[in-house]
Amino acid sequence: MPANRNTAIAALAATLALAACATSPTAQDAPAAAAAPATVGLSVSDRDLTPQEKKVIVEAVAPSLRNAGAAKYRWAKFPTVPQSDEVSYCATVDAQSPYAAYNGRQAYIVDTKVVGGHISSAVLGLIAGGKDAAIVAGMCEKHGLDPNKAT
Repeated sequence: MPANRNTAIAALAATLALAACATSPTAQDAPAAAAAPATVGLSVSDRDLTPQEKKVIVEAVAPSLRNAGAAKYRWAKFPTVPQSDEVSYCATVDAQSPYAAYNGRQAYIVDTKVVGGHISSAVLGLIAGGKDAAIVAGMCEKHGLDPNKAT
């Protein structure tokens, strides 16, 4: 009987060891995951913004433009299922800037709040045209975004 008992103990120990490998992250792991920035790379599940979402973004960007009513926005896709309730969004706008060198196509990045999978508010992070549009594009790239893909 001792051999069977040792076999049973060994089998139980192996089962417990394997079960420990399959557990979900612990509470200690959660802060690191929560601290990770939300990124939004384009995927097959991206969608067009709703008219209300576009309005929220226009309201965030417009104060940085001269003659905002004449601005022509180009819209990038947005994830159908955002990874977080805070998502960065990048696109472009053709408009007059308070700074003449930035007139024309300007790239922008906004930080959005998402409720129920849709943008509920937005705050402008940066907008720039001319040669400085590359600065915005670089910031967008850190989030897996490209304002030049806006249509």
